[in-house]
Parts: sequence; C-alpha cells; structure tokens
Amino acid sequence: MNIRKYDVLDSTNEEARRLAEAGEAGPLWIIAREQSAGRGRRGREWVSSRGNLFATLLLRPNRPPDQCAQLSFVAALAVGDAVASYAPTARIALKWPNDVLLDGKKVAGMLLESSGAKARVDWLAVGIGINLATFPEGVEYPATSLAAATGRAPDAEDALARLAGRWDAWYETWMNNGFQPIRDAWLARASGLGERVHTRLANREVQGVFEGLADDGALILREPGGKQTRIAAGEVFFR
Repeated sequence: MNIRKYDVLDSTNEEARRLAEAGEAGPLWIIAREQSAGRGRRGREWVSSRGNLFATLLLRPNRPPDQCAQLSFVAALAVGDAVASYAPTARIALKWPNDVLLDGKKVAGMLLESSGAKARVDWLAVGIGINLATFPEGVEYPATSLAAATGRAPDAEDALARLAGRWDAWYETWMNNGFQPIRDAWLARASGLGERVHTRLANREVQGVFEGLADDGALILREPGGKQTRIAAGEVFFR
C-alpha cells in the first residue's frame, strides 16, 4: 500500500487535505504517531495519545457525494474486522453513524471529509482512529482500548496493515456490487438494531426503535406514535 508516516501531525485528515490540494492523486494512507489537533465529528476533539492508531486514507473517488458517504460504512466494516482480528472472542458491533464498539464501549471512530462540486467529489479523506493502547476517560459515551480488552496493545503499523487489507476487500465489494451488500453486512453487526434508542439531532431529540438503514445510509427510526423518521445526521444513545 502507498503510505506516508509522520511522527506528529496536527491531523491526518488535515494532511490529506493539504496533499490533495497540492495534487496528490492517491490512494494514499497517512499515519501519525501523535496528533496535536485531532478531531472527530462536529469538530469535537479526538484525544490523540501515542500508542493509538491515527490514519487517513486519501482517495479520488470521482463519485457523487451521496455515494461517497456510503464509504463510512465500508470503513466501519474494515475497522470492525481489524479490531476483531486482535480480539476474536470480544463482541464487536457497529454503532451508527461511524463508531465501532468492543464489548459495548467505543474503541474506534471515523470521520469522512471531502471537497468537490455537487455532482462529483474531487477528493475524499477517510479518517480513522483506533484505541490500541489507551482510551479517554470521562467521555459521554464509554470508551475502551484493545489493550484494556486483551491485555496487549497492537503495534500501530501492524494495525494499519490489517485495516488496509480489510478496507481493500470491502471497497472492492462496494465498487463491484454497490451499497446493498455493504448495508446488509453493516446491519448484521449493528448495535441497537430493533431496540429503542435516543437520537440527538442538531435542533431536537427523538426517541424510537432503530429499524434499519435507508438506501443512502440514513438511520430509520420508528417513533412511539408509529411515525417512521429518516435521520441523516445525529448522535445515537442506547437506553
């Protein structure tokens, strides 16, 4: 795989943006031992302690934005496989929209960022963080690490190699067969499917039963009165 390694970066996603704007064609994996300004969804800080995996895949997908958004589910499947390879007896689940859970606690997250016209995405950065050695305390959703779960922290470069291999496999499935097999595989591992969940949107909160995914990856929620609601972006919490 094509890879660039750094000791410290502000953010691997930011480096992907800089490289893309400088003409890097990709696909390219970018990895840093430490991030000084790592971030998650909605601009939240991503605690970036040494020993964990901080990586971004830079792509030139030349696809519409709605199709590129499906790659967050491709990434989730790849990360879930990589985590499971280190913790084969643990319960690995995928939490909408972009987290991976290990025995019910967050072990990894993803952040997709892109640039381009409405019809076609020019470049796409698939940012991935996996808690290999440490995890943040006192966060809203409980977290864990592979070291805490298994007693041993994997090497970051070995973890990237496993992740990249699984990404290639799932990405090829998506390229050849579209979103349906990705959607089905994601739902087979989904946390909270068929259960009552609480969703926090930008301007309101909604509770209901998590019934599935729409064709574009939106969460389908059945509210108490029977109304079916489609949620494109938000935070999910389990009862």
